Amino acid sequence: MTTVTVVLAAAIALIIGFGVSGKRSIGVTALPSAGNIGRRGLLGCTFQPGVRLGSVAIRWAKLGHAGLVHEFRGGKDELREQEASFRGRTAVFAEQVMGGNASLELRDVRLSDAGTYLCSVTTARGSGAARLLYRTGAFSSPEVHVENSSSGETVLQCEAPRWFPRPTVRWTTCSDTGEDLPHVAHTSFQLNADNITLKVVSFLHNITVNATYTCVIENNIAKATGSIQVTDFNITRETNLQLVNLNAESVSSSLSPCHWILLLPLYLLSI
Repeated sequence: MTTVTVVLAAAIALIIGFGVSGKRSIGVTALPSAGNIGRRGLLGCTFQPGVRLGSVAIRWAKLGHAGLVHEFRGGKDELREQEASFRGRTAVFAEQVMGGNASLELRDVRLSDAGTYLCSVTTARGSGAARLLYRTGAFSSPEVHVENSSSGETVLQCEAPRWFPRPTVRWTTCSDTGEDLPHVAHTSFQLNADNITLKVVSFLHNITVNATYTCVIENNIAKATGSIQVTDFNITRETNLQLVNLNAESVSSSLSPCHWILLLPLYLLSI
């Protein structure tokens, strides 16, 4: 009888042990992100949903910093330990926490916000954490215009208001075979009033009709293109902006600039 009791006790302990171990960890996933200086940013983090909102605790921390970036528990923010540099700039999506969203909104992104962040989540089922690399810079969509020089030459101008770090700029032409042919252009960078970001202006000379020209602006955070197609009768334009090596959708169609239909009157060439 004693032996049976011992065996049963051991079995119960083993079952309980498996149950507890099953609650010890939950899946937490974070993706590399990029923030646009002066804009709203997002540090993405998801987790296996818990049972009750009150049982969910979310802590955001930045490696190398003693204070917290943000804390959410018991269905509300708990910011007593928040680091001063993040005060008034952070928020979680409280209405989406029950669905497993632990992402953090970061307002007025600063260059100094770059770094490695830790997203820690605890629920009734257990806890888990994931690291996220956050990069900061400036990026914007370019606009391409047709200009006339004083000598009567038709010139293309590509202008983008905010970039940092300093990007590379190049022009290509889409040939009949779909090949991008490089072109030499004159590009300048102007420091904006914030003393950080740069305004990009690039001019392309010696253009011809019935061709598609693309201005490509790129740094280690983002890549943007502005394309213009000049024909005997029309001008068409397209812009595209996407983050580099990140799972981010572009702000416009990613179709080849050789296949657009947006039309503008040719008389714009003479403006």
